[in-house]
Amino acid sequence: MELTTDPRVNEVFKNYPKAVKSRMLHLRDLVLSTASETDGVEKLEETLKWGEPSYVTKFGSALRMDWKAKTPDQFAMYFKCTSKLVPTFKAVYKDKFNFEKNRAIVFNLNEKIPEAELKQCIAMALTYHKIKHLPLLGA
Repeated sequence: MELTTDPRVNEVFKNYPKAVKSRMLHLRDLVLSTASETDGVEKLEETLKWGEPSYVTKFGSALRMDWKAKTPDQFAMYFKCTSKLVPTFKAVYKDKFNFEKNRAIVFNLNEKIPEAELKQCIAMALTYHKIKHLPLLGA
C-alpha cells in the first residue's frame, strides 16, 4: 500500500496533550495497519479535513479522528454521517462501542479499544463504495 502524508498532519499529532497523543497515534496505527491488510486499498492519503487527521482512499469513505478540549476525556473516529457506516456499526457492534449519532465512534481515554472490531469498521470505511450495496456492508 502506498501512503502519502500531508506534513501538517504530524503537527496536529504533535500538538495533542501528552495523555491524548499516544491514544491518537494508536488510532492512526490501526488505520494504517488496516489499510495495508485490506484488499483493494492500494493508496491511502493522510491529510487534514477541518484541521483533523483524515484518511482517504479511491473507493472508500473518508474517516477522520480527533480529540477536542471541550470533551477532554474522550476522542473519536468520525465517518460520513450520510453513509451507512455508523448505522451498520451500531447494528453489528452495539455492545462494543459508544456512538455519537450517525457520525462517530467515541472512546474514553482510559478504555481499551476493541481493536479487531474497530479494524473491521475501518476496513468498511476504506472500501465503502465497493461494499455499500451489501447487507450490513458485508460484515
